[in-house]
Amino acid sequence: MIRSLLIALALTIGFPTFAQDDAKPLDGNREMAELFAADQEARRSFSPDMDWGEIKREDGERRIRTRELLDAGELTTGPDFYAAAYIFQHGDTAEDYLLAHTLAIRALGLGMGQAEWIAAATLDRYLQSVGRSQIYGTQYQSDSTGNWTRGEFDRDLITDQLRNGAGVESLAAQAKKLERMTGTDGSQK
Repeated sequence: MIRSLLIALALTIGFPTFAQDDAKPLDGNREMAELFAADQEARRSFSPDMDWGEIKREDGERRIRTRELLDAGELTTGPDFYAAAYIFQHGDTAEDYLLAHTLAIRALGLGMGQAEWIAAATLDRYLQSVGRSQIYGTQYQSDSTGNWTRGEFDRDLITDQLRNGAGVESLAAQAKKLERMTGTDGSQK
């Protein structure tokens, strides 16, 4: 398993970087693009009063349909696999996150450099779901008291150069972001 993760990591860092916000599927399966747009729209305006129960229900429906498209061989382009990776990144299980990572790697293999960030994020989410420490630092969550954290995080396994190569913020930038999220920099939560 460690060997597979290292191979996936090596594939992840070997492609050009694009920021997550710039990533938009440009061609491929029209329905997959629509599922991706709906997934992103559900998260566009983050607020504490979002109906996460409804979002999770809709996420589940999108995963079912995406899996049907995947199983039918209807996802064939980098943008298709990129979009599908985001759908499964918003899953519930380790298997969802591992599939999301595999889909992101496939998008990279098809030349979609924009998939670097989602490849890193899916690996982090998968690692956390199986009780391991994330390595890129892409996953933020609130604890039982409402404070933001990154959970278990192995800051030393990879360098900031590798993080940046995957479109992920440096450790220093992540620390500043976490300070802003928790209000420890003087701002509001």
